[in-house]
Amino acid sequence: MTYRDYLKNCIPLRVVVIFLCTLRQQFGFALCFGLRALWRFVWEYRYFKKIAHSAVPKHLVSARYLYPCLKDRTADTPVEPVYFVQDTWFAGRIAQRRPLSHVDVGSSAKTMALVAQFIPVTMVDIRPVPLIVSGFTFVRGSVLKLPFADGSLGSISSLCVVEHIGLGRYGDELDPVGSEKAVAELCRVLAPGGDLYLSVPVDTECRVHFNAHRAFTRDYFIGLCVGLELLAEQHLYDFEIVPAYDAARGFGTGMYHFRKP
Repeated sequence: MTYRDYLKNCIPLRVVVIFLCTLRQQFGFALCFGLRALWRFVWEYRYFKKIAHSAVPKHLVSARYLYPCLKDRTADTPVEPVYFVQDTWFAGRIAQRRPLSHVDVGSSAKTMALVAQFIPVTMVDIRPVPLIVSGFTFVRGSVLKLPFADGSLGSISSLCVVEHIGLGRYGDELDPVGSEKAVAELCRVLAPGGDLYLSVPVDTECRVHFNAHRAFTRDYFIGLCVGLELLAEQHLYDFEIVPAYDAARGFGTGMYHFRKP
């Protein structure tokens, strides 16, 4: 047996490595909380192994297969509010419209894969999606140069995307007016009578939070959508959903449904 094989098959050492990696990944520098959670994990594992000994049917319980999840014992189900609200808002809007097909540019692949189960979705992004499901088609491309003819798409979405364009966060080229160019390109390919769903950060003034994202005032952003009619809007401030933009509340997320006359 080689030294590497010995280390690989040494269960006590394996357990120590698992614990150290778990603490680093799940707690970082909060070691006090991590050690307390780890102590509880060890106690529960030993107790579970004891009661599993007499359980039927039997499943193998071994330290070799430990997989500690120490941060999931929370009082509430964790929810990322922006994506939770914007994605449900979008799903409700497109379910009402029921287009024959839909094109998304850069939004959540998981959300679009769900929508694709009742409306065929083509997703465009600069980064490939490694998994493809029924009704979901991927096309590699950029929101700055979409592979579609003028006025050819009847339904388009780009949710929490355009605020990132030109900041280099996702490997794109730096461009101070990347967001403006992205909106113009989305408007270019939208067909007359077509629907465009957009969401972006909103604030009291237009700002760049380099290299995370930009934020816009509502009026400035709507003004970018030249030639489009605003059909519906919704805003999220912290965990509160409101129908109207409120500059006094500062940073939030605006969700907008446009149509080209």
